Amino acid sequence: MKFLRNLDQNAERWLLLVFYVMLVLTMAIEVLRREVFSYSSIWGEEVVRYSFIYLAWVGAAVAVKERVHIRIDVIMHYLGPRPKALLYIFGDLVMFVVAIIAFYWSFEAVHVSAKFGSVTDGLRVSRVWALMAVPLGFSLLMLRLVQSFIRDVRYIRDGKPVFEGSTLFD
Repeated sequence: MKFLRNLDQNAERWLLLVFYVMLVLTMAIEVLRREVFSYSSIWGEEVVRYSFIYLAWVGAAVAVKERVHIRIDVIMHYLGPRPKALLYIFGDLVMFVVAIIAFYWSFEAVHVSAKFGSVTDGLRVSRVWALMAVPLGFSLLMLRLVQSFIRDVRYIRDGKPVFEGSTLFD
């Protein structure tokens, strides 16, 4: 149980760390190779590109979990706790529907790539690994939306103010 709680709290952090370190190290190696040895590889550019894509999708799930995604919340300052919570729940439900549709269509691209056995240009690995970033990101996003929905319903039931997350600018 403690393992699952720890995984729930830190899984995205560890994934973000792995992809960020992979991106920075590969980019540093490629810059060094290009500037010092006048040689570069095609695989380095691909590793950086795919690491960045995974980084973005995992980061989107973190933004939903922490409710730090960009939003216009001028109206929220004029609402009471209950209408504010209901508006957050409505927004999460709309985002969930969009995520389901996007998950379906992104997984379709993965299926087609797997069916025809396409590979990446430089690494020559299955393109499925690159394309899986989008369905993985949307599945993490949907998981975090469900958790957000449950949290908001619990806060409404207990009479607590809804979790608003952090603000980008104060």
